[in-house]
Order: sequence, then C-alpha cells, then structure tokens
Amino acid sequence: MEDDGHPNRLGEYLRARRALVAPEQYGLPAGSNRRVPGLRREEVALLAGISADYYLRLERGRDNNPSLQVLEALARVLRLDEVEAEYLRSLGSPQRRARRAQRTERVPARLHDLLAALEIPAFVEGHYFDVLASNALAVALSPRLVPGQNRLRALLLDPEEREFHTDWEDAVSAFVALARHTLGDDITDQRAVELVGELSIASARFRTLWARQDVRPLVGGSTTVNHPVLGSLQLHREKMPVGDLILVIYYPAQNSDAAEKLRLLTTLTATSADPMDSGVPQTGR
Repeated sequence: MEDDGHPNRLGEYLRARRALVAPEQYGLPAGSNRRVPGLRREEVALLAGISADYYLRLERGRDNNPSLQVLEALARVLRLDEVEAEYLRSLGSPQRRARRAQRTERVPARLHDLLAALEIPAFVEGHYFDVLASNALAVALSPRLVPGQNRLRALLLDPEEREFHTDWEDAVSAFVALARHTLGDDITDQRAVELVGELSIASARFRTLWARQDVRPLVGGSTTVNHPVLGSLQLHREKMPVGDLILVIYYPAQNSDAAEKLRLLTTLTATSADPMDSGVPQTGR
C-alpha cells in the first residue's frame, strides 16, 4: 500500500510483468538460485538505466510519479506491447481516477430497435460485462446471452459455456485481459471489486490470469462455437462501443456453412417465438 492509502497499482504491475520475462531473453543466466521467476529488481533497473534503489521505490509505492522516459524504459525492458505500455503509463500518472458513480445502466430505445431489426445474433453489454439486452437469435445461439447474465462470470464458471467455446482457454485469457484493462484495480468501484473478488474465490484460472496483469483492448475477432442443435459454427464477432455500452454481434462469412446454419436458426426461432420471450426486454424503453 502507498502512504496515502491508495493501492500500489504501479508496483504490483511492475512485479507481475517482470516475473514473465525470462532472464535468457537478455542473455542472463537463469541459474538455480533464483527465488522468484523472471527478472530480479536489480536486473530490471540495470537494463532500464535507472538505479536499483529508485526501482525499488517504484515497486514499493514510495514514488508514484516517475517520468515518461522512465516508464518507456521500463516498458521496453518488460517487453510490453503498445497497449500494455499505455496501461503502464496510465498507472504512473499522479492523477487519480474519480470514484465511479454507482448507477443503473440503461439501454436506449433505439438500441432495442436495432437488436430487433438485426437478423444476426446481437446483444448489448454493460461496463461490468452484464448482458443488458439481446435479440432472439442471440438467446437461441446461447442461453447465457439472456439479459441478466454476466459474460465474464458465465465464461469462467458455467460448464455449458466452456463446452460452447471451442477456444475456451484463449477466450478466457482474452476476456480477463480485457477486464483488467476496463476495470483495473480501482478499490473505489464497489461493483468491480465484488466481481473480481467473487471470481478470485470461485476460479483458480481467473486468479492465475488476473495475477499476470495482462491487458488487452476491446477488439473483435473470429471464434468457433458449438451449438447443441446446429453443431460447430465459425463466426466473426464485433464489439462496438455505443456511448458507455458495447454492442456485440456475431455474423458468418458469406456463403459459408455457418451462414446456412444461422438461417436455419432464424427459421427455428421465428417458428417458436413468443413475443414475451424474445430476449429483448419489453419494458423500460
């Protein structure tokens, strides 16, 4: 902890990241007498061109305002990519993030209309990865996309979600890194603290990944999912910010097997649809 009562987020990040850098990457002997994985503090300091005493102060939270040049040198030594380096620079800023106001996240009526108009699976996600609204095709693709579900919690703790994702390990790693980038370690954000605490207790995989302090931005990509009726579907996924919310859509490549399967899913969904069970809330618009 820092002297002013704030968590030592910069020091924790530096410790986590230096543990991931193998000494051999810098021509240093690994040796059998290393008590911790990765680089030693003095090795990081030497490679970054700063004193070992100053680096120790950074890790212990006794200096929370390093220069940009020091942060960039540390980013280079720790082999951070640009996203990770930017995160490091944000941790080294003396400015404090304001306490995030606890408020109810609401989906504008226009987004409900958009979800209903889309003929592909789509849903709206909040800051804490809660599903706030979804269309019927999204729920037909996965019951975990019904409003009220938490995407991060479901991915880590729901056995059916693990079966659903062919690339579950990669999906979890990417999602936890996104959570670290989005939520950070802000102890003033009660909801984030509760979610991270719950998952830390319930999931060893989450504890391991959270401790690594990987950070990744919001990006789309491709994934292969296993539907209980349609089988394997290879889909593209886009995540698009809309104000403070995220619109997530799944769509297939043109003329692909997945496109045909989604057309079948659309037909099945339309045949069995109940206006009150569409996956899109009918009130609060």
